[in-house]
Formats: sequence, structure tokens, C-alpha cells
Amino acid sequence: MTFKSQLNGFLSDCEKLIVLGVGNELKSDDGVGPFIIKKLKDESIENNKLLFIDAETVPENFTGKIRKEEPTHLIIVDACLMDSHPGDMQIVDKDDFANIGISTHSMSLSFFVKYLEKDTDFKIIFVGIEPETMDWGERPTPKVEESANEFIEILKGIIL
Repeated sequence: MTFKSQLNGFLSDCEKLIVLGVGNELKSDDGVGPFIIKKLKDESIENNKLLFIDAETVPENFTGKIRKEEPTHLIIVDACLMDSHPGDMQIVDKDDFANIGISTHSMSLSFFVKYLEKDTDFKIIFVGIEPETMDWGERPTPKVEESANEFIEILKGIIL
């Protein structure tokens, strides 16, 4: 199953979507989540059924906002060490979070998701993009930026 078909399947019954970008934009590819959110916001496609949140390295600070918005679907996007090639994109099931490496966040994403799921019933997936480097740098490397742009185009093709 392709990435596009997986994402399309996940969003098939979507009524309200939040895309949450996570990462440190001062550390090259680790900033791919915020990079994606900024690009989506720049395209002015947000509306009352679509919300983009740049959570930087503190997604836990946005749990109240996410719950208040009452989405049917949440996509978390972040750099993710999956033992893959730089720029590779994967949808990671929330039950597999423990098997992947995410190094820059104060709260583990698996704990964050469990907290969000308490008393809610929206669907959650995680889109991981394999980083090339997490050294200091103000933008993603070319391969990771290409994947970020591909994700944006796939998402727009599904939701618009």
C-alpha cells in the first residue's frame, strides 16, 4: 500500500482535521514538522474544518487546543529515526511509537497520544520523515525538504 493510499484511507471519513507539526526548526531535518506547518499556513487553506498547529518541541502544550477543536482526525508530523533512507516517509501506527526513535521532545509522543485519547474518540496517525542530519541548521536538507513538499501535495490532493 502506498503512502498516498494509506493517508487517503485514514482521511476517508474526515470531518475536521488537525495537522500538528513537531520538531526543532534550528536543527535541520528535526524541524520538518514546523517547516510543513509554515508552508501549509502560507497557502492560506486553513478553515473551520482544517487547522495547522506548529507545536515545535512541546506538543503537550497544545492538548487543550486540540481537544477544544474537537477534530475527527489528527496527523502528527515529525522527523523520525526509522532506520531508513533520508527523506523516507512512513505512516507509523500509534502502537508502534515505542519502536521508533524521537529524540528532541520533552514528552514522548506515545504518552502524548495516550493523553489525547483519554475521553476523546478522534483518529490519530503519525507521519515520520527520516532525517539526514539533526545538526544545527535553519532548514531541512534537500531530500527531507523534497519529502515535506511531497507530503504537502499529497495532503492537499486529498483534503482540497
